[in-house]
Amino acid sequence: MKRTSTGPTTSEAPAQTGDGVAAVERALALVAALETSDQAMSLAELAVRTGFYKSTILRLLGSLTATGYVTRLPDGNYDLGPTAFRLGLAFTRKNALAHHVVPALQELVDRGTESASFHVRQDADHRLCLFRVNSRHATLDRVEAGQSYALLRGAAGHIILAYDGRAGARYAAIRAEGFDVSLGERDPSCAAVAAPVFGPHDVLIGVISLSGPRERFGKIEVANMKRVLGPVAEKLTKTLGGVWPTYRA
Repeated sequence: MKRTSTGPTTSEAPAQTGDGVAAVERALALVAALETSDQAMSLAELAVRTGFYKSTILRLLGSLTATGYVTRLPDGNYDLGPTAFRLGLAFTRKNALAHHVVPALQELVDRGTESASFHVRQDADHRLCLFRVNSRHATLDRVEAGQSYALLRGAAGHIILAYDGRAGARYAAIRAEGFDVSLGERDPSCAAVAAPVFGPHDVLIGVISLSGPRERFGKIEVANMKRVLGPVAEKLTKTLGGVWPTYRA
C-alpha cells in the first residue's frame, strides 16, 4: 500500500527547512558516535569524532539529553540514554525476523559449524550484524550483533552487493553459485563463508555468514560448511516467503 501524508502543519514546517534537516542529521551523527564507541565520550572526543564545533554539539546535546537519547554522566562525559535502550527493546519486540533467523543460526552452530551471524544492509557502505550465535570452539572471531562492517570487505558484504546488481566476476559467481568465501579480507586472521536469504518478490532479506579463525577454513572445511549452510539458507528463505534460486552445482 502506498503511504500518503497530509503534509506538515504550520508548526511543523520549520523542521522541513534545510537548517532543520541538517540539525537532525547532526543530532543523529552524535547518537551514532556514542553508539559505536565502547565507552562514554567527552565533549572534545565527540568533536573529534564528528567534526562538529563544540558549541554545535552542546546545543544538540541539550535536546538529546532532554529526550533521553543521550545522558550526561557525573564525570561530565556523555553516553547513550534510556530512550536508546527503549528503542532497542522495541525493535527486538516488533522484529519478527528474530523468531525465524536466530533458530536457524542456532541450528548451524548445533551442527558444529563456525559462529553464525545474520547481516543486513545498513547504508551505502556498511552492513549490520543483526543476530549472532557463537560457535562452541574455544577461539572465535570478533563479530558482534549490533556492530557495523564494511560492505566491500567480507563474504556477507559481497553477497549484499552481488544482489544489488554490482558488476564484476566475483559478484557474477555469487549470483550463479549462491555462496561467497572471504579469507582475511576484514581481518587477516579471520575468514567466512556466506549465503543469501530471500523474501517475497526475490528481495534479499539478509545474509547468513559462518565465520571464525582463518586456519579453520581449508578447502575441505569450506566445502563442508557450504553443505550445511545451503539447506539452512534455503529453508529460511522459504519460511520468510521467498523462493530459493536454482544455483549451478
